[in-house]
Formats: sequence, structure tokens, C-alpha cells
Amino acid sequence: MSWIKVIPLNEATGKLKSIYDKIKGPNDQIDNVLGIHSLRPHTLVGHMSLYKNTLHHSNNTFPNWFLELLGTYTSLLNKCDYCFDHHFAGLRRFLNDDEKAYELKKHLLNDSLKELLSEKEVALVNYAKKLTLAIGSMTEDDITKLKALHIDDGEILEVNQVVSYFNYANRTVLGLGVTTNGEVLGLSPSDKSDENSWSHE
Repeated sequence: MSWIKVIPLNEATGKLKSIYDKIKGPNDQIDNVLGIHSLRPHTLVGHMSLYKNTLHHSNNTFPNWFLELLGTYTSLLNKCDYCFDHHFAGLRRFLNDDEKAYELKKHLLNDSLKELLSEKEVALVNYAKKLTLAIGSMTEDDITKLKALHIDDGEILEVNQVVSYFNYANRTVLGLGVTTNGEVLGLSPSDKSDENSWSHE
């Protein structure tokens, strides 16, 4: 499951147990990307707060499937199979259209999303790519080009935070050897209106 010790739910006590109880999913599953924080539970609180507020918040304006697409793409660029598999499953669930989901996956893998997405969506995917692979060369002009497509500052921030979250999560997973062994893929917090609702369903 990982290269460092992880405390499972049945051995958790104190603060860790209370956090696990808050985030556990069906059959008491604790996603491995979250369990990896078990030796420092305060970092699990930080991870969950960032995750919930960037990806699963009612004030987001982009549809869930598109935010999941950005996360899946970022994970592909970072070669993070764990996050790619989890969030493609999430994308499928939110789309509720397997044919479209697998068409998106095909174009993700072939770097040809421009054949399926709108000009605005393609521009944001390209922003995600540069933010992930060439952050040091980002300039104000990159943002100006997005604004020229009528992408507003709030939308730019929303995408920036989702992509930045996935870069963080990818590095957590890849840097500690986290795998999907034993997991149900694609679970996520369902109550977008409650920032403190972390239960995975």
C-alpha cells in the first residue's frame, strides 16, 4: 500500500480515529491517499480541507466532471496512476455517460482533447498543463489569454486551485508509494454544501 507505516482504522485512536470516522466510506474504507497521513493526523485535516474546498464545494462554478477531468489530466502529466484511476472513476460517475467518459479518456491519453472540448475548456486544459509541467515559465500573458476567452478571474482561480491540489496529491502519492490496493475507486464527499462533510460515498 505504501513505503511508510500506515495506521489502519481498526488500530486508530484519539484524533486519528475521529478523523477516520468522519471520512470513511462504504465498508469503512479509508482511501490510501488519506490513510498515508495517519502518523501526522493534522496533515490529514489539511489535505481533506483543501480537497473538499477545491473540488467538492457548492460555490464552484464548473461542473464536477470538468474539474475531475482537470485532475485526471494533471495526474496523467505527473504519471500518477493512483489519482488518474480514482478521478477518472469520479469523472465517469459525475458524467453518468460511460461512452462520453471513455471518449474523453481516449483523447486524454492521446493529448487530443481539443477534438471534444469547447475553446474555453481547451484553454483551461492547456493552462493546467503549463501549471503542472512548466510553472517557472508562467507569465501574466497566460492569464490575459484566458480572459480574452471570457474566462473570469474567479474561474481562473477555481481551475488554478484544482490543478494545484492535484499536483500536491500526486506528489504525496508518488513520493510515498501509495497504491490503490484494496480500494473502491471514485468515492468522494457527496454533500457539497457542507464544508465539514467529509464522508466518502
